[in-house]
Amino acid sequence: MANFILHPQLEKDSVLVTELVLCSVRLINDANYPWLILVPRIANISDIIDLNAAQQQMLWQESALVSRVLKYLFTPDKLNIAALGNMVPQLHLHHIARYQNDVSWPKPIWGQVPSKVYSGEQLMQRIELIKTEIEARRGT
Repeated sequence: MANFILHPQLEKDSVLVTELVLCSVRLINDANYPWLILVPRIANISDIIDLNAAQQQMLWQESALVSRVLKYLFTPDKLNIAALGNMVPQLHLHHIARYQNDVSWPKPIWGQVPSKVYSGEQLMQRIELIKTEIEARRGT
C-alpha cells in the first residue's frame, strides 16, 4: 500500500469518507445520487482479478459493508455496483443508490445529467452520516 497513489480524477470527483482495511471509501461529489466508491489502496491495479485471493475476499467484504450502509441510510429502490474503469483505469468499485424517481432512472447514471455538487455543509453532513454508520457496523 506504500506506493499507492489515488488517480487524479478520483481525487477531483470524490471526498474521503473513511479508510477500511483494504479500501478507501470515497463519496462522489454528485448530490443527484447517494454514491460511494471503494478504492483498494494497491498500486498499479485496474481489475478485480489483479488482486490476490485474500484481497479479493476483503474487497467483497468491504463492498458488502458499504452496500448495507447505503441500503440502511438511503433505502434505495435498487443498489447498483459496478467496476467499469473505462475513463479511470485505477480499480474502483461504484456503489450507487438508485430510485425510480431519480433524474436518470432507469438508465445508467453516466452521461445522463450534469453533476449536482453538494454544498459545503451538505457534503460534510453526508460524509459524517456515512462514516458514523460504517464505523458502527465495522466488525459485525
